[in-house]
Amino acid sequence: MNPGTVLAVHSYKGGTGKTLISMNLATILARQGKNVCLIDLDLRAPSLDATFAANGKHWINDFLSGTCEPMDVLKDFSKEKATSGRLLVALANPSMEAIREIVTKDKRWEMGALRQLLSLKEFLTNNLAMDYVVMDTSPGLSYGSINAVAASDLVLVVSTWDASDITGTQGMIGELYDLLERRAIVIMNKIPEQLIAAEEMKERLADQFKRAFKLPVMDLLPCYCDILRQERATIMALDKPDHPFSKSLVEIVGKVEKAGEK
Repeated sequence: MNPGTVLAVHSYKGGTGKTLISMNLATILARQGKNVCLIDLDLRAPSLDATFAANGKHWINDFLSGTCEPMDVLKDFSKEKATSGRLLVALANPSMEAIREIVTKDKRWEMGALRQLLSLKEFLTNNLAMDYVVMDTSPGLSYGSINAVAASDLVLVVSTWDASDITGTQGMIGELYDLLERRAIVIMNKIPEQLIAAEEMKERLADQFKRAFKLPVMDLLPCYCDILRQERATIMALDKPDHPFSKSLVEIVGKVEKAGEK
């Protein structure tokens, strides 16, 4: 059996909807019968604990520091989320103390964290037969995000319409993905709805982004105000499967699966 696909969901800056997309993609895949592990690697601004509340003694921070084993940080949410495939989640420590500690970590720690992350990748795909490992990364070019991209097979880049985000993402693609020789695909999120109301307009805009990033653009998602008002614990794909956002992500999952097969 071939090992699973490790997907890093990354962005140039925060606020792109990266975490929302990460947890919904992972849940959709698990609902479709795939074995999936979702990892919160945004250690400086962890947020998955609001959705996947777990009272464990260990966090992914502890594993990256080498103070615990993989199974200590992996929590099974398959039954709670009613998925036919396994849905494992590794959460980052959301406490201010842990966040302050991460900010002070030096290069030596980050190098050790990369070795730990690579060992976790092997454990999940080979020992636990995970079909997909979805890593919600920290934005930008921090050591943590570089480690996540280095450990991935495929990068899903989430960008918004904002001009500074587009420019920063272009630079990040050249400085990181090309350097590490990682395949990447793009989702444009929070696009003004009037710009993609007609299919022809949407295709034209997608082609513009494709030329700008020199990468495949999987979809253009409008800014849904009702999603912005949702509680952080909401998983749209589970709670509102008929919402256009949820349906779009189901289509994106299909595209991700095809990309992962190449």
